[in-house]
Amino acid sequence: MKCLSLKQPYADLLATGRKTIEIRKWNTNFRGSFLIHASKNVNKDACLTLDFDERNLVRGAIIGKALVYDVIKYTTIEDFLGDHHKHFSIEKLKSNHTFKRYGFLVKDALKFKEEIPYLGKLGFFEVSALSI
Repeated sequence: MKCLSLKQPYADLLATGRKTIEIRKWNTNFRGSFLIHASKNVNKDACLTLDFDERNLVRGAIIGKALVYDVIKYTTIEDFLGDHHKHFSIEKLKSNHTFKRYGFLVKDALKFKEEIPYLGKLGFFEVSALSI
């Protein structure tokens, strides 16, 4: 099964269904179910801004699953900021001249009752059923 690593608190927001758009600088043709991996790194600024105590966030583990059903391309900062309540990005934005982000539209999120320790990777990566 495919898996995607996210820094906390974004992994938790996605697994609990509060975050419905995952922002990336790269596009994907992938559509379907994937596992949500909380990387070992935490975005401390996002924790402060979004009121998360980083000490309570799971790291280095698969914490849930969800479904990517489409991708939207953001070419203006205004459109990107208009969806802030869906992606929660605190990225420092520059001019529209070079702005390009992709939003993976996500639904059917489920946070697992118990996390599964696992080493993450960049991009979508494969996790075999035997290894989890």
